[in-house]
Amino acid sequence: MTIELTPELTDPRERFVNFYKMFQDSEGRYKYRDLIGRMAIEGKRSLVIDFDDLLGFDPDLALMLEKEPSKVIEAASRAIGDVMRVENMEYARRVQKFHARFRNLPEVLPLRAIRSEHIGKFVMLEGIVIRATNVKQLLVEAVFQCQRCEEKIPVPQHETGITPPLQCPNPSCQRKGPFKLLPEESTFLDWQRITIQEKPEELPPGQVPRSIDAVLKEDLVDTVRPGDRVLVTGILKPQQEVTARSFKPATFSPYLEVNHIEAASKAAEEIEITPEDEEKILELAKDPLIHQRIISSIAPSIHGYEEIKEAIAYLLFGGVPKVMPDGVRIRGDIHVLLIGDPGTAKSQLLKYVARIAPRGVYTSGRGSTAAGLTAAVLRDKATGEYVLEAGALVLADGGVACIDEIDKMRPEDRVAIHEAMEQQTVSIA
Repeated sequence: MTIELTPELTDPRERFVNFYKMFQDSEGRYKYRDLIGRMAIEGKRSLVIDFDDLLGFDPDLALMLEKEPSKVIEAASRAIGDVMRVENMEYARRVQKFHARFRNLPEVLPLRAIRSEHIGKFVMLEGIVIRATNVKQLLVEAVFQCQRCEEKIPVPQHETGITPPLQCPNPSCQRKGPFKLLPEESTFLDWQRITIQEKPEELPPGQVPRSIDAVLKEDLVDTVRPGDRVLVTGILKPQQEVTARSFKPATFSPYLEVNHIEAASKAAEEIEITPEDEEKILELAKDPLIHQRIISSIAPSIHGYEEIKEAIAYLLFGGVPKVMPDGVRIRGDIHVLLIGDPGTAKSQLLKYVARIAPRGVYTSGRGSTAAGLTAAVLRDKATGEYVLEAGALVLADGGVACIDEIDKMRPEDRVAIHEAMEQQTVSIA
């Protein structure tokens, strides 16, 4: 449904109040009014809004969100407080600040398609979390004290650095310092930075995966971990680059100020099957030679190796995990160890498996360590702190990890492969 705007509904905040109160789902229930009412019971501060609901109710407001996200999200967040004061005045007075979080935008912006035209826009990205910092506290309002007259001065802060007051506002002082920061009286919020990388199955052949930093704040911190596949919405913002000698060139790197983030299922990606696909699958299932046809379709340009291709087919389809009556669990994942002379297309078979598997990662054992396969602790270039970065086996969680030249690995590093097999989350080829 679409509303007819009246003069009092031209302000985005009032339009969101009307949306929260009046929107009805397909069953006639007041969806967001009920959700806001439950926020007080569940102790939540964030309201998750489906973009499709807003688009159907007020298309102009949805378009404004994509073009002016900072202004519209602030208005939507304040509107939650307006409705909450009607639903539960005590909770609204106690929380004071709420957050509107939007999900399910019409399209996903590929990481390698980010351009200058997207700066300042509201976008949705998809990828794998490969790195995450520890949760820190960001200073948003600092309270300084004049060292001469002891006047306390609140100063709003930005992420670029701490900004002290220009001078003391006390009429009898008005000195330009010195000022002392009072951390115990200042306002902080939780802050975390993650790095999102392209999914392996979407990587163009011969290309290096691209990544982007994303900033999580308040209740979004620690909701995802390295290795998680995420769908994230937020505002794309520029950040000036800094060279090793602290020189600041005129180039900027984009980063995402996250509004909403959700982790996808750990299972392999669900493939949408159309009725035509289903009909074709049922037709193939009637073929008595379907087993041989599947084997022949694996790397058809590589002749022979019928037994190897059959093993690869079993690996791709997987087995069935079982739990015995005494509690012993039998892994359903099928692993393949391929041994052969040099130049016999072993690497090509591995690359083919990584390419056709719904979730496949190819890596080489030459120079790989246990940390590189599972998780590595690296030093962040910008801050100098240590961060956790996911390895190949973590990125292949729920899929297939293709490790080439495993004989080049040190024996102690091969333990990581065994541990991944014990976790029952990844097939090793």
